[in-house]
Amino acid sequence: MQGNFITGINYWPARKAMYWWKAFDAAEVDRDFASLSSCHLHTVRVFLLWEDFQPRPDEISKTSLDNLLITADLAAAHNLDLMPTFFCGHMSGVNWIPDWALQSEEKPQRFPVYSQGKLHMRSIRNFYHDPEIQQAQVLQIEKICSALRGHPAVTTYDLGNESSNCCIPNDREAGRKWLNIMSNAILDSHPGSAVTLGMHAEDLEEDRRLWPQDASCYCSFLSIHGYPFYLSWVDKDDVYLLPFLGIITSWLGGGRPVLFQEFGWPNEPAQTGPKSKQEAVKTSLWSEEQVNDLYHRSLSLLHAAGTIGALGWCFADYHPQLYGKPPLQENAHERYFGLTRWDGSIKPALVTLGSWTGKPSLPFEVPSWLANEDPDRFYEDPVGNLRRLFKLYKKEITGQGEEL
Repeated sequence: MQGNFITGINYWPARKAMYWWKAFDAAEVDRDFASLSSCHLHTVRVFLLWEDFQPRPDEISKTSLDNLLITADLAAAHNLDLMPTFFCGHMSGVNWIPDWALQSEEKPQRFPVYSQGKLHMRSIRNFYHDPEIQQAQVLQIEKICSALRGHPAVTTYDLGNESSNCCIPNDREAGRKWLNIMSNAILDSHPGSAVTLGMHAEDLEEDRRLWPQDASCYCSFLSIHGYPFYLSWVDKDDVYLLPFLGIITSWLGGGRPVLFQEFGWPNEPAQTGPKSKQEAVKTSLWSEEQVNDLYHRSLSLLHAAGTIGALGWCFADYHPQLYGKPPLQENAHERYFGLTRWDGSIKPALVTLGSWTGKPSLPFEVPSWLANEDPDRFYEDPVGNLRRLFKLYKKEITGQGEEL
């Protein structure tokens, strides 16, 4: 898969966040897409919030589907490609799941669930094993892909955003069967389109029984997300983590091309003064100048590592009117990842990201430090292997005299 290096953004509008589809405003999307186009970005990844697009298992919302078509038309008008992400799903520390896809009981779990306007702890029905949920997922794919078939802005679909934070298959075979069913549904409804799956660093840190080796059998290219400040085994601003995760993902996937689908660092908010207890953030915040530098260094390394592109997280800082709502109430750092400010003004890192658009992508080559490694044994000790291999990678890179 050779071509130009892809640059893009993960999109939620500043004043709507995950409530976008419930309060869709075409003029807002038009302004936002114009900003992205002015900075020469290529791709916009959007998320089909499951409850908004499929209020019942046998029903696809006509309103949400119409608004998705408007969004695709606006993307085309601004020379942007649109990447819809199905079954969303996990987003910013909350699992957004329709009521019909939940079990009745509540139990302690890592992420709260949002449905029908409130947070709770009801369990998610495991869609890797539940045939009724799978039937509903296929319906969503068929309706959306059929509606978008032939649209000039839409050539790639994403089968989920960090789906292992919602549920995990009991075994690899179940994960492969699910991928087979869903990818075939996409290709049957929109022939010639591409398929990917939004995996993240925790899918490499743990055996969540859906390996890059499995995804590569059904995906046109692999996708990986990585944020060093969420991981215990790297420094929180270590840009070398990103190309390393891309290399490991491609290597595990048999050399399948990799898109670095999410990366970024939260900014210090524009307002001054002490934060309230409610606003205490869970990670460090960086200045806009620091984030711009981190983007510049990351993109250079990602390009050199042979990834096919990079999508920043995310489009905008969120408007303060959203701070009291999930997920921003409990995850305050999520307010400040934007490459635009909530008033629509553009930050330097967005210009830096766009400056990489059109550069020829480089082929992926298995590096020497992986030459004697066995990808099929990686998950015997995933974190141990990541720590060990990351040291080898950094030694090789920095030993070549490249700037840190």
